[in-house]
Amino acid sequence: MIREATVTDIPVLQDIEVRAGQPFADVGMTAVAGDEPLPAETLGEFVLDGRAWVWDPGDGVPVGYLIASVVDGMAHIDQVSVLPGLRGARIGRRLIDRAVRWAADGGLPAITLTTFTEVPWNGPYYRRLGFRYLDRSEETPQLRALRAAEAAHGLDMWPRACMRAEIATWRYA
Repeated sequence: MIREATVTDIPVLQDIEVRAGQPFADVGMTAVAGDEPLPAETLGEFVLDGRAWVWDPGDGVPVGYLIASVVDGMAHIDQVSVLPGLRGARIGRRLIDRAVRWAADGGLPAITLTTFTEVPWNGPYYRRLGFRYLDRSEETPQLRALRAAEAAHGLDMWPRACMRAEIATWRYA
């Protein structure tokens, strides 16, 4: 059910991101809920580089996706989104497992992400998967730059943090 994303998936990925953002309005984060999806050009870079995976239930139309990059020598989850009606189906978890496999295949020691710490399907969820919060002193230069860009985008209106999981000790679903 997981496959590499294709260029023709990009409009669907944007729709998934918009729809996956809507539940943020329910917790008072309307700015996040109303945020624009990643531009097609940006998603295209991930797709063409083989760093974008989708959950395809078999009909060719993705219902979740993950894009990843390398940040300071570690894998980094740039975005993971699943249609809200499928929350709890472990799609996000399996996409994260796929990113961990990609990191392991590339010899990367860890996988990182940035997240909202108080949103149940963000920080607390990732912690249950095996990620840990980083102290600011543990943030690498590129992670600090990502956090600064997020703050400039207004995301620091709510508590955010960087998280990290070690590839060697990752427990796959």
